[in-house]
Order: sequence, then C-alpha cells, then structure tokens
Amino acid sequence: MGVQNWTYIIVGITFTLYIGIAIWSRAGSTKEFYVAGGGVSPLANGMATAADWMSAASFISMAGIISFAGYDGAVYLMGWTGGYVLLALLLAPYLRKFGKFTVPDFIGDRYYSNTARLVGVFCALIVSFTYVAGQMRGVGLVFSRFLEVDINTGVIIGMIIVLFYAVLGGMKGITYTQVAQYCVLIFAFMVPAIFISIQMTGNPIPQLGFGSKLADGSGTYLLDKLDGLSTDLGFAEYTEGSKSMIDVFAITLALMVGTAGLPHVIVRFFTVKRVKDARKSAGLALLLIALLYTVAPAVSVFARTNLIETVSNQSYATMPEWFKKWETTGLIVFDDKNNDGHIQYLADPIKNELIVDNDIMVLANPEIAQLPDWVIALVAAGALAAALSTAAGLLLVISSSVSHDLIKKMINPNISEKGELIAARLAAVVAVCVAGYFGINPPGFVAATVALAFGLAAASFFPAIILGIFYKKMNKEGAIAGMVVGILSMLFYMLKFKFDWFGGGGKADWWFGISPEGFGTIAMIINFIVSIVIMKFTPEPPQDVQDIVENIRIPNGAGEATGH
Repeated sequence: MGVQNWTYIIVGITFTLYIGIAIWSRAGSTKEFYVAGGGVSPLANGMATAADWMSAASFISMAGIISFAGYDGAVYLMGWTGGYVLLALLLAPYLRKFGKFTVPDFIGDRYYSNTARLVGVFCALIVSFTYVAGQMRGVGLVFSRFLEVDINTGVIIGMIIVLFYAVLGGMKGITYTQVAQYCVLIFAFMVPAIFISIQMTGNPIPQLGFGSKLADGSGTYLLDKLDGLSTDLGFAEYTEGSKSMIDVFAITLALMVGTAGLPHVIVRFFTVKRVKDARKSAGLALLLIALLYTVAPAVSVFARTNLIETVSNQSYATMPEWFKKWETTGLIVFDDKNNDGHIQYLADPIKNELIVDNDIMVLANPEIAQLPDWVIALVAAGALAAALSTAAGLLLVISSSVSHDLIKKMINPNISEKGELIAARLAAVVAVCVAGYFGINPPGFVAATVALAFGLAAASFFPAIILGIFYKKMNKEGAIAGMVVGILSMLFYMLKFKFDWFGGGGKADWWFGISPEGFGTIAMIINFIVSIVIMKFTPEPPQDVQDIVENIRIPNGAGEATGH
C-alpha cells in the first residue's frame, strides 16, 4: 500500500473516532456547551488542554522555525513553554474560582462594566480569528499533500469536520475529542522522531539523540555535522544565534504573557469540578506538553540535516518522489538559474535555487528519511489532530463570546437557555465559515498569524486579568483604557513593520531594536502603565467587587486560618 492509501485509512479511522465521540458526548445545556458541565476529570482535562494548546503551530511550524532559525528559534520553545507555566501557576486556579464561562465574562464582571465586556469580546474575537485562520490553512496544506486534493477542498473538508463536533458537542464534545486528538498527535510526533534518532545516532531517545555522536562510526557529533553543513552553504552555524539579547527577551516574554492571555486555553480550566482539579489538570497538561516540546529541537536537527544532504548540489532529475509531490503544493520551489540541472541550495539569495517553506519540515521529515509509508500517513493524521483540536477550541471561544457575552449579557438578558444554545451553535457555524474563508483566501497577516495573535493577547488580556486578580483597587476605567491602548499599540506596530502600513520601515527603524514578534512585551507594559495611571485618577471599584477579589485569592477551607 502506498502513502495515500495509508493516509486514507489512518485519517479515516481518526475522523470516525472524533465524530463518534462528538455524537456520544453532545451538549444538552449551555453549561455543557460552554464548560462541559464543569465535571471533567483532571486527567481528561489535562490531555484536552495539551491538545488545545499544541496547535498546528506547535506540531507543524515550531520545529520548522527552529530548523531554519537554529539557536534563534529557541525563543519559541522558551516563550510557549514558560507561558504555559505562567498560566498554570498565576491564572488558572483563580479564574476557576471566579467561576465564569469565558474571559470576556470575567472581564465584564470583575470590572463591573458592559463596556469592559464589549472590549473583552472584541479582543477575544480578534485573537481567536487570527489564530484559527492559520489552523484552517494548516488543515488545507496537509490534505493537499497527503490526500492529493486541491488546497481549498482540504480547507472545506476540515471546516465540515470541525463544524460537526464543535457545533454538536460544544465544550463537552470538544473536550473528549481533544483527549483522543492528544493521543493521536503525540504518537504521530514521537514515532518518526524515535525512528530517525535510531537511524542517525543509534539512540532511541530523540531528546538525547540530537546531542549524540553519529551512528556511522565517524565519532562526529550530530550538531557539529549540522554546523559544518550549514557553514559550507553560507548559512550561519546552527548552534549560534544572531538576534540581539533585548529582542530575544522581548519575543520570549511576549510569547509567555500572550500564552497566559489566550482565551481558548484559559476556558479549559472552567471545565473541572474544583479549584484543586484545575491545579492538577494544569500540572498534568504541562507534563504532556513537555513530551512534544522537548522532542521538537531534535526533530528540527534531524530534518535540517537530512534535507541538506538530500537536496544540496544534487541532480534535480534524481530527486525522490516526495520532492516532486511537495513541489505541487508550492511549498518547495526549484528555480534552475544556471540551467545545469543541479540544485544549488545556498544562503546567497542571488545564487540560491531552492526555496523551502518552514512548514513542510515536520510533515516531510519521515519521507526525507525514507521511513515506512504508515509512519508518513501517521504524521499527516497527527498534524490534522493538532490543527483541528485548536481550531475547535478557538471556534468555541468565538461562539461563546457572541452568544453568552454579547447576546445573553448585553443584548437580550432574558433569552432562554434553549435560545442561547441555538445562538451559540449559529455563531459557531458563522465562525467556521469565516475561518474557512480566511483559510482559502488568506489575508496579508496570515504569515504572521501566530505573532499577531500572541501579541494581541499579551497587549490586551494579560494585564487586565493579572490586575483583576491581584489588585483589588483596579477599576473599570483603568482596565478599559489599558486594554484599548495596548491592543491599538500592538496593531499599529504590526501593521507598520510587518505589512508596511503608515510608511513602513525596516529593521533599523524598530523601536528599541525590538521586532514586531516581540512588541507584545512593550504593548503589555504600556497597558499596565495606562491602567494604573488612569486608576489613580478615577473612583475605586465598589466594595462588593473588592470583596470578590479578596475571596478568589483565599484557598478553599482556609477561612479559619485567615480569620475570614
């Protein structure tokens, strides 16, 4: 059987499993739709959180970024992993104790203002739509390569699958589907990594393999070999960084605080019964996430080494089948500038004849290494699981923001539970259609989707949530002003330096030497400053709100010890 047949079988089995789970766990109430009834076990929630967190960006793109950026790509590992720790320790238990369904719900109630709620809805929608557009595009790319359908057809198939289990099951269906998707994606990521680690170094543990000596008996370390291959082609040494320290710090911090402000991850902690369970599931999710994140650097090294050895100065006519098939997707482009029939893969953009998209590295890695067809198909199923799990979580954030925060809380407070559930499902249908449209017709910012989404979350939600939990004097005026100024600052900087609006500008024009990917840190600081300054000149929050803030910081059962 070929790769395509194996892909049909494995993807077909996993999709049948997801749809079966959605039917079995369909939501019958708004509480089940929004937070799975609040009765999910810590283990199931930990697995679902890990799947929700590890999107197509983690599964497909992160190792690809590290493959091409080398040491500089480590900022994504540090930022995203550190951000999850920040979320688990600083926010999850307190938000769970506050007991609201959504982040805009927390913002609206904590800051006793429908204006604050509206700003929260706006931020949640922008963050979620920018993030989900990339997921849908990832689904289309996987389908277009492995099922050999048009990329637009691939996006539409993904839309139908996500729509089915997100609309039918709500958070209850998504939670148990994500448990299955975690198992699929982690198995799909680990199996080829173990195969290739044994193949290249003889070590079955990828985390150790990429720091080991080659299995060819030369005594050369794998990383030393990759450094040599890179410098021979004019690239920088793989293990050397080129970013300035302030930019590394800014990007890492922006990704960390952006992570801690992502609404689709935060809402997962509302699905468990108790605050204690929120802490447990956060810890379990961190362990489960670490499995993929500690293997990603190894996959990056394996893929980069194999790619260079396979294509550099080789005859185009003798390129293996995988190369020709990826060419049809447009993610590998060969331009024979000197008409000699050989591929010149070089750092010099004038002489270079090969353009390789970062996003193919994980997907093509098993093919480049000539692994069995079923392993190649398994990676396709894992990539789909990663993209679909996050897409479903984001679509639920969008639908709940519209139905619960906008319609129920602001437009029609007397809407029945059945009416609210219908509104949530209709909102999910519209959200899937919009996400699908962006997947088929990507706007200019899709290439920077992840940076924009994390930057916006850092600039808007993180300060409002942190101050809302830990500073009882923070009032609505300060929070609203901070969120608005923060998000507008981030949007301005991204549009100016990423997309050449407002006169554009190059690297030399960056403020403080910080790239657009790292500017979320500056926008977050601006948010904090504006929030606190405005708060100083406006009335204190009502006493009952201050009491709520005091209460959510006191552990359950601590009343006698604290005298409260």
